[in-house]
Amino acid sequence: MAIAIGYVIAFIGALVAFLLSVDKPKNKKYKVWGIALMVPISPALAFAIGLTYAFIVENAWAGLIMWYIFPFIFIIGLVILMVGIFKKKETKMV
Repeated sequence: MAIAIGYVIAFIGALVAFLLSVDKPKNKKYKVWGIALMVPISPALAFAIGLTYAFIVENAWAGLIMWYIFPFIFIIGLVILMVGIFKKKETKMV
């Protein structure tokens, strides 16, 4: 049950990020997706993947893989957020 809750939270976070980024400029989309990856998606997804892997290999210690998955996804979200903050607007040449 806990595994499903982790996947559901990650899915809801992705759905909310998608709904918030529809019809927005690229900078706003990067900011929304960066924050969404860092806050709701990365911990829930790392937890669910870690527990799923521990269940598959039948070793409780294998669930600690979530300690490696979480920072990886979090840093990806941080990079996306930084791109959204520091990316300059595109200008059209006349």
